[in-house]
Amino acid sequence: MKNLIVKSEDEIEKFTSQIAFSGLDASVAVDLEFRCANSGMAVVSNARNFRMEKEVPLLIPEINPEHLTVISEQKEKFGFNEGFIVTNSNCSTMFLAMVLGVIAKKFTIEKTLVTTMQAVSGAGYPGVASLDILGNVVPFIGGEEEKIETETLKILGKVEDSEIISANFNLSASVNRVPVVDGHLESVSFKLREATNVNELKEILTNFTALPQELKLPTAPKKPVIVLENEDRPQPKLDVNKNNGMATFVGRIRKCKVLDYKMMVLGHNTIRGAAGAAILNAELLVKQGLIQTKGD
Repeated sequence: MKNLIVKSEDEIEKFTSQIAFSGLDASVAVDLEFRCANSGMAVVSNARNFRMEKEVPLLIPEINPEHLTVISEQKEKFGFNEGFIVTNSNCSTMFLAMVLGVIAKKFTIEKTLVTTMQAVSGAGYPGVASLDILGNVVPFIGGEEEKIETETLKILGKVEDSEIISANFNLSASVNRVPVVDGHLESVSFKLREATNVNELKEILTNFTALPQELKLPTAPKKPVIVLENEDRPQPKLDVNKNNGMATFVGRIRKCKVLDYKMMVLGHNTIRGAAGAAILNAELLVKQGLIQTKGD
């Protein structure tokens, strides 16, 4: 890293990079990301600002790669020439959408209820004050519930007339910050229109692979979703760093007396939920020919 050159944002229009990875704060992301795309770069963003634009893919490569088809419409809308913007989701959205996305490929989801237990690393630096979180649970994270409820539906949506139309089912989220370093754990209940059973759900999730695995993208996990049979799993301490932090872990799939089924879902919030997701998105963009590498 010592040989990397740090440049001012004043020089964006002179950058020769083909890809801009953005982890910018939302307060400055709109202008700088737009300028990067307008200068011809493919912007792979972890910021929230463009996520809900109908012409901007909110991408999970295993779940909705077809959403990349709206990029041409995005270029026309924003006046981009070669550049464009693709976003990855909020960290807690990532794992919920991954699992529901697999289920939604076979069944119609009617209702979902999710309660999250989110690691302190998700709050960034300096994050939550130690005396506020040690031995405690904070039952509020600003804007998080709204992100989960809207982003998940967009990811599971369909492309119609060159824009992304969100899925149409009820989703309610409650979020908590807990004294765990890495790993967001989610308690998920859901109702399906069609009949199924626990064993079939386990089989569908266990056997799922998708385009990144078919293309053998370097960052893609061999198994995007891993079902754990132990009754006390998944756990952040035991599971979250497996598979290079890129897999989503599911456990305790069982019947629900209020909705149809319930389960526990776990993922690494700073790897698959952030930086790793951006890298995987970029790998897919290159493989799909949306970014021309220098050797092409």
